[in-house]
Amino acid sequence: MNWSKKRGERLKDEIQAHIDFETQENIEAGMLPEEARHAAMKKFGNVLLARERSREIWGWLWVDRLLQDLRHALRQVWRSPGFAATVIGTLSLGIGAAAAMFTVVDRLLLEPVRYRAAGRLVSIRVGDAQNAYGAAWFDIEQWQKENQSFEQMALSGLMSGRNYLHGKSDLLEVGGRRVSANLFSTLGVEPELGRGFLPEAPGFAPGKNAGTIVLSDAVWRMAFDADRSILGRQVMIDDATYTVVGVMPPGFRYPAGNVSSGQVWTPLQLGDDDKLRSFSAPFYEVIARLRRGVSAQQAAAAMAVIQKRVAAGYTDPDTRRGRTGAVVRRYEDTLVGADVRRALLALLAAAGVLWLIASVNVTNLLLARSTARQREIAMRAALGASRWRVVQQMIVEGLVLSLVAAVLGAGLAVSSVRLLAHELTQRLPLPVSAKPDVWILAVLLALTFVSAIMASAWPAWIAARNPIEPALRQGGAQTGTGRKHHRMRGVLVAAEIALSLTLLVGCGLLLRTINSLHHVPLGYRTDHILVAHLRIPSYRFAGRNLTTDLYQPLLERVQHLHGVETAGLISEVPLGDTFTIQFGLRMNAQAFSASLKAASPGAQRVFGFPMAAGRYFNDSDTPTSEPVVVINEAFARAFSPDKHDPAAILGQKLMATTRNAKEGEGARIIGVMDDGRQSQISQPSQPELELCIPQLTPDNLYYKTMDGIAMDLAVRSEQSTATMIPELRAILKQANPALANSTITTMDEVVEDSLGSQRLAAHLLEIFGGTALLLCVAGLYGLLAYVVTQRTRELGLRIALGAKRRDIVSLVMRQAGIMLLVGLVLGIALALASARLIQSFLYGVTAHDGWTLACAATLLLASGLSAAYLPARAAASVDPMTALRTE
Repeated sequence: MNWSKKRGERLKDEIQAHIDFETQENIEAGMLPEEARHAAMKKFGNVLLARERSREIWGWLWVDRLLQDLRHALRQVWRSPGFAATVIGTLSLGIGAAAAMFTVVDRLLLEPVRYRAAGRLVSIRVGDAQNAYGAAWFDIEQWQKENQSFEQMALSGLMSGRNYLHGKSDLLEVGGRRVSANLFSTLGVEPELGRGFLPEAPGFAPGKNAGTIVLSDAVWRMAFDADRSILGRQVMIDDATYTVVGVMPPGFRYPAGNVSSGQVWTPLQLGDDDKLRSFSAPFYEVIARLRRGVSAQQAAAAMAVIQKRVAAGYTDPDTRRGRTGAVVRRYEDTLVGADVRRALLALLAAAGVLWLIASVNVTNLLLARSTARQREIAMRAALGASRWRVVQQMIVEGLVLSLVAAVLGAGLAVSSVRLLAHELTQRLPLPVSAKPDVWILAVLLALTFVSAIMASAWPAWIAARNPIEPALRQGGAQTGTGRKHHRMRGVLVAAEIALSLTLLVGCGLLLRTINSLHHVPLGYRTDHILVAHLRIPSYRFAGRNLTTDLYQPLLERVQHLHGVETAGLISEVPLGDTFTIQFGLRMNAQAFSASLKAASPGAQRVFGFPMAAGRYFNDSDTPTSEPVVVINEAFARAFSPDKHDPAAILGQKLMATTRNAKEGEGARIIGVMDDGRQSQISQPSQPELELCIPQLTPDNLYYKTMDGIAMDLAVRSEQSTATMIPELRAILKQANPALANSTITTMDEVVEDSLGSQRLAAHLLEIFGGTALLLCVAGLYGLLAYVVTQRTRELGLRIALGAKRRDIVSLVMRQAGIMLLVGLVLGIALALASARLIQSFLYGVTAHDGWTLACAATLLLASGLSAAYLPARAAASVDPMTALRTE
């Protein structure tokens, strides 16, 4: 027996003892025993009331009442399983959609970096807001000496080529970064196991940290099975040996946007090139921690002044002009672009709208149920229950249904994120885990509570305020269902219609965008092309020529395969997202950046690039011939002497390709390609130049950058992909076993993946809009079906007095039409106001497109009228004699 029950028993015994004592005194005074007991009971008063007041004083009555309400709610669910399933299913859709989108938004916008006081971390780059890039050591050294805005400043750079760690059983490709010794302390994160790098003054000679390495938790687990004795052991990355000194905590990433399977960090040792005060000095990414009380804007103003003085130290005037400014941004803001941020917030708003529609629908259902239960509620009130007691009971019922819906919604959210994992990974800058964290659980609890309050409080309050006497009369089950309640439910349905139309319009705009993008001329062919993304362990070719030892023999083997028309190599195929280089150079006394690629002569035959002027690479372009490059029209328009004649730029020389190049030597422009879609179909062409792969030899300045990291093999063939892919994979394995796991896809799939942002948003809005339409139609049908049921006697009387069946159908359809028209008018206003949220995703269609608005409104109107026709037919088929007898 629990404490509360024991205390209740003691109270009962005390009351009984008091009554017995009073009875005995009455008997001694001469009363008969029955009279004595009756007098004692009368003098004491209401025993139950005394017990209730005592329990209220103890403060535990609310717990008992809550448990009573909970038991009653469970009985109601058991008695009406169909109603409970409808409410739970409706709410779970809304809660699941909102929780799924919050999972994505939380990971990308609310908590993208798990560093200490991440809001004080900033990224510092050189340039301006439109064209900013990493900083040279000459700049960073001066910043460290002069800045007063930062507590610490750390720098990092990529390790050369692809990095392969030799684990216990196999090679593991890792993301390698060279970092300054103070990086981890700047981020405010300490290793989980071991230590970080020892403090040392930056310099050009190897320091105390030479030959050491820190592993991520993922690498430690995947490559070494979480062996805690890893500290002090030597590991190999490519052909270099390092001593492990630490393992970072689970979930730690730097850079935060890195999506590789694992990361490693080695100490940064500056080289002779870092001493240069020229454009060719290596660039580093800089992250700094603001001092307390200093904002990013204040730091940016201070850095702008410092950088102007630093830029004066560059001897080359073009380099000096390009390095006069500094850009300081919150580190979190550099991970997610403004367009992605707006799109995610728009989708979160759409999920919130769906949740709101679900809540309104459930409110309508509970309002109908409370009306049907008026006799029961009136009986409770007549027996002494207060209004608040009735409201509390109904809110608890709603909370029970919401809790079950939240559990189902959580499962729906996790499943949705997992199903969309591929597109989320492809199109979002940070990895999104489907595993809910504390924030997600908190949001689910909040949605559950708010859903229960929204859906239950209003119907409960209305039910509690209804007069008791009419509900207790004969036939009271149908009292209180006047026009006021019908109008309230009609307003709720109109609100559902308006919100649903908003989602349908957004979905329609994105579908039209995707259709427009599919009809954009790309500027090259994509049919019958297979693309193999080669993941090259460049360290295995150290001291060798990758071009002659791997690429050219591989290309020859592929071209001799049966069914292959032609094949070519290109560092990244158009619209690919595997390997992009923005290259800075100077031309006509102007510094600028362009996309840099390398391609073989066969690339034009594979993709059919049309030439605006000059020629593409051919077999005459060899390592011993004059270095040549091909540019696109966007490049020519920006820098050609004649903006209207692409051929005017032919013959000009660009950058030098060897270290010992003399003044005036450089790669000559031999051709201008027509503009084509490069990274996004919706974006116009940007300046691009291509190097000739046969001319990329180890003494070429761009050899390591272009040859040693990534390469795409493009093959044109009329054979089916099922036939070609196994044969192509076998050729890759023969060329080098490390290439056997290369990703092979079709060019058409590459194009489709490039639509990922719009397609992801369209898919989500399709789900949200379709669900909203379903809920809206169900809400309209439910309201009209309930109205028909409540008005059975009235409709029967109309028919008995001579009303025709079509008049009854018209009566119900007219009521539905009014709700639909009101909802559509409100929805059009909402849709026009909210369409701007997805404007950055649109292409070939405006945010206020009339056709899309008309089609969405027509679809909703047709669906609503179809849903209304069923209750209208039921109303017309009422038998007047049966209807009148029921009353």
